[in-house]
Amino acid sequence: MKTIFVTGGAGFIGSAFVRLVLDEISNVKIVNFDALTYAGNPDNLQGLDETRHRFVKGDICDKDAVLQALPEDCEAIFNFAAESHVDRSINSASEFVLTNVLGTQILLDSARAKNVRRFVQISTDEVMGTLPENETAFFTETSPLKPNSPYAASKAAAEHLVRAAHETFGVDTIITRCGNNYGQRQFPEKLIPLIIANAMNDESLPVYGDGKNVRDWIFVEDHCRAIWLAYERGKSGESYNIGARNERQNIEVVKSILDALDKPHSLIKFVTDRPGHDRRYAIDAAKVETELGWQPQTTWEEGLQKTIDWYLENQDWIKRIRNGAYRDYYKKQYG
Repeated sequence: MKTIFVTGGAGFIGSAFVRLVLDEISNVKIVNFDALTYAGNPDNLQGLDETRHRFVKGDICDKDAVLQALPEDCEAIFNFAAESHVDRSINSASEFVLTNVLGTQILLDSARAKNVRRFVQISTDEVMGTLPENETAFFTETSPLKPNSPYAASKAAAEHLVRAAHETFGVDTIITRCGNNYGQRQFPEKLIPLIIANAMNDESLPVYGDGKNVRDWIFVEDHCRAIWLAYERGKSGESYNIGARNERQNIEVVKSILDALDKPHSLIKFVTDRPGHDRRYAIDAAKVETELGWQPQTTWEEGLQKTIDWYLENQDWIKRIRNGAYRDYYKKQYG
């Protein structure tokens, strides 16, 4: 058995990764370290094998807590822990700098202190800014980092720290960048679960601007498999862009959900666009496809239906999430 340390493992992508590894990789134990902020949900960890999964509540900005939780024989750190919502970063950026920048540095220092073999930083395509709408340009691993939101800037800064740790101290690092994830257990401030939850209750569906912003959508389990392959097969110091070659306008995504739920398009409500809203993201995944042998296993149609079905079957989960502070945020953001 080898032990890995997963930060942010109670969040959407982190918990999906934990579940995937426990289901598909038999010789791995996981220490799951999460601060359980608003997006970290213990419900996401129900039913896991407790003989191979240990949860520790802690903040990656607390170096003593990290060092205490980090096993002596740790094979790898997977850093999913992040403040990750663009709108919230526009409202207040300081939390993003603390967690995404300082927290990453503390993890890198801790990895060196405990002789962790490999450090995997989970990043985002948003660090590379925006692309033209002509559908001929794509993000590659050599694209310059040109973040346009406080969130993206904090993740770009974290990437620079990871690179510096590799170049200065010889830390064995991997950076993965991915497009928009969707799937089960995603916090309902994100587009797809927000639209599903509102549509189920016949509530209006807020869509920014003209709805024609393009994102590259990937089913969360496909993303997690690519991360594991990058850890297993990736070259030290390299970055890997992960994308399903599935570009869709936001308005197209919203209409697909409404059609699947047999709800009218009249529920769509266009709202004032957010500041600095990137127009198009699209990933050239050739490197991860050729070097790592990765391909997405889930089509858009299959993944969207799986996602909708899960939310239909877990409406109590949604209700618990959407109570309290989330309602205050929603009212402030969308009116």
